[in-house]
Amino acid sequence: MSRVASAGVVYLVGAGPGSPDLITVRGLRLLRSADVVLHDALLSPELLEEVGPHAEVVSVAKRGYCVGSTRQETIHELMVRYARAGKCVFGRGGEEAEALAAAGIPYEIVPGVTSASGALAAAGIPLTHRAAGQAVALVTGHHDPDAPDCTLDWDALARLPGAVFYMAVRHVAKIAERLRGSGLSSDTPAAVIESGTLPGQRVFVADLADIGRVADEARITGPAVFVVGEVVRFREKLLSLTASCEGASV
Repeated sequence: MSRVASAGVVYLVGAGPGSPDLITVRGLRLLRSADVVLHDALLSPELLEEVGPHAEVVSVAKRGYCVGSTRQETIHELMVRYARAGKCVFGRGGEEAEALAAAGIPYEIVPGVTSASGALAAAGIPLTHRAAGQAVALVTGHHDPDAPDCTLDWDALARLPGAVFYMAVRHVAKIAERLRGSGLSSDTPAAVIESGTLPGQRVFVADLADIGRVADEARITGPAVFVVGEVVRFREKLLSLTASCEGASV
């Protein structure tokens, strides 16, 4: 999500994993004070209600595989143009920072709750656990594992206790196959979390050998993360404890 909050400055703000109340306090303050808000398709409509009455709101919807998605270069051009006009801009992420630096535009990155930590927490799956996974890799799953532009080290990923793949919905089966081919056991637990932290959240759990089929049958359409590792086994226990705590009287 992109944003400018002071004259000629662009604030690149992480708005959180989906739920509007998971934006940071600083992110919300900047959103409310921006002159221009450039937002993508994943920003909650409830957060747009927080934008000031005089701010200009511009949708720069950018979704993987979607027709009509805004070109990355167009987003860069808009941010630079608004900033040079002395506007305070609220914006998106990493590639934008590089473009702003090249154009000599002052900017600040305001981090938010990551999709991995937010979605896994909402699904009752810890990112790491002392007894099961002391390390985790955060990986882009956007590229087809069979394509030349996919440069992931599958052997290295298979040796790690856990991995979380972003933007991997189309390639869950192939990713699972590559990990198994690199030595990861077929009975390793895995999960796909769709629309994490949102009311429509869905979680699909299966062994690595079956998770591709399960994900395909689920017909996932919302943003999703794919997690592989022994930490997935803690989901049932943690959710049962959460339910019992919520049901207890204080």
